[in-house]
Amino acid sequence: MRSLDLRSDTVTRPTPEMRAAMAAAEVGDDVLERDPTMAVLEARVADLLGLEAAIWVPSGCMGNLIGLMLHLGRGDRFLAPAQAHVLGSELGTGAWLAGGMPEALAWEGGPGRPTPAQVTRAAGSPGPYYTLRSRLLCLENTHNFAGGTVTPAAEHRALVAAAKAAGLAVHLDGARLWHAATALGCALADLTAGVDTVQVCLSKGLGAPMGSLLCGSAPAMTEARRLRKMLGGGVRQGGVVAAAGLVALDHLPRLGEDHAKIQRLAEGLRSFGLAAPVPETNILLVPVPNASEALVALEAVGVRVLPVGPAIRFIAHRDLTAEDIEVALRRIEPLASHLRSA
Repeated sequence: MRSLDLRSDTVTRPTPEMRAAMAAAEVGDDVLERDPTMAVLEARVADLLGLEAAIWVPSGCMGNLIGLMLHLGRGDRFLAPAQAHVLGSELGTGAWLAGGMPEALAWEGGPGRPTPAQVTRAAGSPGPYYTLRSRLLCLENTHNFAGGTVTPAAEHRALVAAAKAAGLAVHLDGARLWHAATALGCALADLTAGVDTVQVCLSKGLGAPMGSLLCGSAPAMTEARRLRKMLGGGVRQGGVVAAAGLVALDHLPRLGEDHAKIQRLAEGLRSFGLAAPVPETNILLVPVPNASEALVALEAVGVRVLPVGPAIRFIAHRDLTAEDIEVALRRIEPLASHLRSA
C-alpha cells in the first residue's frame, strides 16, 4: 500500500526539471563574491514582492530570525499573533538570539489575525527606563496553526498602519505568502505593502528541496548578509540550490490546484461526519477527540498527518494528485466513526 503523505507541503521531492537545473547551474562562491544564480533568484523574488533586495537563507527559521535580529535588541518587545511560528516553532530564538521579549496577540480579527486596535493597545506608549520597549510587529500570512488562514490586503495595510503609528517596525513571516496571494487573487506585493522585512519559503508548496528568502531594503539586506554569516548560513556554490528555487517559482500559477485538493478532502470528511472546516488555502485542521489515537489509526491505512493541538493537520501539495485525495478519502471512510469518538 502506497503511503499518502499529508503531513506537510515540505515533503515534496525535486522534479526532474529541478534536478536538471541544479546540475547545470552556473555557480560561484557566494561568500567571497556572489554566486550568479543566487543573485538571479534574489532579484526575482525581491521584484515579485515589490521590495528592494533579497538574500537567500537555508531555512525559513533563519530568515525569520535574521528579520527579528535586524529590528530588536535587549530589552525590546515584539508582538505576534497567538500561535505564530516565531512564537512556538523556532525554539525561542526570537528571545534567545534576537533579544526580544515576545507578546502573543489573541485572534480578535479572525483566525490567526489580531486587529489594528490590538496592535495599538499592545504597543502602548513609552514608559519608565526600566520597562520593555515595543519595537516590532511580526505578522504571519498564511497563519499555519490557524489552519492556513489568510490576511487580506486591506487588513494587512491596516495592521501595518497601526504598527507604524505606534513606532513599530513590521516583519512578515510569509512562508506561505504564495498561497495567500493565490487564494485572494492578488499580487504578492499587495501583501507586503509597508513591511520592513518579509521571509518567504521555497520549500513550502513550491517544491524546492531547501531555501527561503529574506527581503527588504538594500541597506537592511547588507546587514542581513552579515547576520547570516554570523549564524552559519553562508554558502559557497549556492547556485545549485538557487537553481531549484528558480524552477520552484514557476509552480506559482499551479498553487490553486493544491487548494482545490484540500477543499475536496474537507468536503469528503464532512460527508463522513467529521468537523472539517472550509479551508482557505492548502491546510486543513480537523478537530478530533484524541489526536494521538487518530494519527495511529490513519497511519495504519497509509494516510500520514500531524497533530496540531486537539486537531489533526492535512496539507495538500504538488506530489499528491486529485486521485490521491480520493484514495485517502476511501481509506479514511471506514475509520470515520472511530475518529469521531476516539
